[in-house]
Amino acid sequence: MRKPASSRCSNLLLTSVLVVFFLSSVMAEDWPAFRGPTGQGRTTETNLPLTFSETENVTWKTMIPGKGWSSPVIMGNEVWMSTAVVTEPLVENTALGKKKKPRDFLAESVSLRAICVDKVSGKITRDVELISVAEPESIHTLNSYASPTPVLTENRVYFHFGTYGTVCINRSDAKEVWQRQLPLQHAVGPGSSPIVWRDLLILVCDGMETQYVTALNRDTGKEVWKTHRPKMAGDDGDFHKAFSTPLAIEWDGQPQLLIPGAQWFVSYEPTSGRELWQINHGRGFSNVAAPVFADGIGYLITGFTKPKLWAIPVQERGELTEDRNVLWEQPKQVPKKSSPQLVGSEIYMVSDSGVLSCVDVNSGDLNWSARMGGNYSASPLHSEDRLYFSSQNGQVIVVKPNAKKFEKLAENKLDGQIMASPAANDSALFVRTDQALYRIEEK
Repeated sequence: MRKPASSRCSNLLLTSVLVVFFLSSVMAEDWPAFRGPTGQGRTTETNLPLTFSETENVTWKTMIPGKGWSSPVIMGNEVWMSTAVVTEPLVENTALGKKKKPRDFLAESVSLRAICVDKVSGKITRDVELISVAEPESIHTLNSYASPTPVLTENRVYFHFGTYGTVCINRSDAKEVWQRQLPLQHAVGPGSSPIVWRDLLILVCDGMETQYVTALNRDTGKEVWKTHRPKMAGDDGDFHKAFSTPLAIEWDGQPQLLIPGAQWFVSYEPTSGRELWQINHGRGFSNVAAPVFADGIGYLITGFTKPKLWAIPVQERGELTEDRNVLWEQPKQVPKKSSPQLVGSEIYMVSDSGVLSCVDVNSGDLNWSARMGGNYSASPLHSEDRLYFSSQNGQVIVVKPNAKKFEKLAENKLDGQIMASPAANDSALFVRTDQALYRIEEK
């Protein structure tokens, strides 16, 4: 029997709605790793929210147990992150000999956990302990025991907690696939995030006593290659450590891993770990900022104590020199922790104390600088004609790129502290504070 026209129209309308919903879900850009799909803080998502607060444009806010500075990563309807639930030591335990400096936080024990939040509802769907640490080392008060950002693939999630272990779990049931421990003396806690390159999980292990980069088979956790960093000058291991995240690039048909470290910038061939080029950048250490790359040029930050931004052509090979191979250096208001953001012919970077600078990529000259205020650790996000900068006091300042001077579009405020870099998906911002995860979008 033929259905009535009204029934056919209703079914057609329902089908159209479902198709549109399906296409919008499929077309949403996954955010699978630190700084997104390119590792450079760029998103193709459009119509991200300009203004928001605790009472405006928040679709949901989910309290996250424990503390962790790992950024949210997103695939499908899943938002993953790590967290650390700590038991603080008794005062007498600290006095009995556990080493603790004024800048340090010391836990009695730590439960390192995987958290998964449903992207649509905001409900926590997984809260699984991955590693239990009975006597952890102290960390810097600005750090957490769960600072490295996990990385997602089609069916797995990879968590890295530095010296405490690296764990691969299934996305479907959160069951452990494999676990490895790569002991390291961080001094102030873990910080380097892993990346996936083809069938490899790349880890940076720059500690006080040893420094190397390694690749594990992402299916088994077995070591594929391990390459030690260049020889360090001096005997103080505190000046040999670093916390950088690799950037995978390709130029002139050659894939490379750009990995800043203490005293050296190095590029590696990702299949074998062979060094392609290296350059001594001086006495910088504790590198946190990730590199950015475009048009054959890598832009890398030297780290503490006096950071500089260097521009280096990546087609060079062997041991490079500052005089011969560095195109330019910019020493003013360079961040120690937040990564630079490349937009067209300009680089934007916010110093730890809140000075935003716009640098010309061709000359390295400052186009302009402006004080935004606040302290910054999180890396920025670029979408369309907007740049998002998140401060440690919960402010998110939106700035217009490619402008002749500083142009603030909006200043937003959330409760809590922001140390994690934001993610973008489904025309929404996903912002993690020290207390909660937010989905923020235009209503």
